[in-house]
Amino acid sequence: MAKLIFENNEEEIELEDGSPLAQSCEEAGVPFACTEGVCGTCVIEIVSGKENLSPPTQEEEDFLGEGTCDERLACQCKIKKGTVKIRF
Repeated sequence: MAKLIFENNEEEIELEDGSPLAQSCEEAGVPFACTEGVCGTCVIEIVSGKENLSPPTQEEEDFLGEGTCDERLACQCKIKKGTVKIRF
């Protein structure tokens, strides 16, 4: 099981390895509009554990810039394993 921690309130959520972050982030208050990776409303900052996330998608690289790893689009990334702490 993987763990997602929201820095703003220290809430911790356990997720199956390989789970998308979208639903958990939306329930925690991250704003979502398109869920397609083009609007950018769901940008989150990765505080720690970025190595435990899936690689950035083409949509993320197009929106955030290639090689950007501290920010991700919550609608696009999945937690592979371990613990990830985010800020929004």
